[in-house]
Amino acid sequence: MARVTPDLSFLLDKTSESLAARMTTALADLGLTARQYCVLDKASAADRTQGQIAEEALLDKTTMVTTLDGLERAGLARRVPSPTDRRARLVETTAEGEALVEKAATVIQGLYDEVLGALGADRDTVVDGLTRLVEGPLRGGVDARPPRRSSRT
Repeated sequence: MARVTPDLSFLLDKTSESLAARMTTALADLGLTARQYCVLDKASAADRTQGQIAEEALLDKTTMVTTLDGLERAGLARRVPSPTDRRARLVETTAEGEALVEKAATVIQGLYDEVLGALGADRDTVVDGLTRLVEGPLRGGVDARPPRRSSRT
């Protein structure tokens, strides 16, 4: 029987799973999960609705609501009415949330630099290649299945 090589699905899944585990460990000292960091980071970058952040973070609606509930309880984010759509809620980070995002971004950047450093001179080539895949043939479209729940836990 012919084997498919390389096993691209395995390589991408394993990379994602391992990186998520490393992120979880790296953010634990800050009291954040990778999912919480992802949501806070996207909320702090610009005015975005819950739905927009969920889509960008590859989170289903229920997971997004649960994550935001926890961030609000911790005083790191708040949901406010959208000035342009009364049905939508924008997600804002609080001053404490912004400070935590800055600290977490430093931690995550260090982790990314360490992981990508293993690629040496091929670092930029690999990152560019993955970006082209995500923006090209692996981009979700009308025929794509709904995103599965993110491994960012």
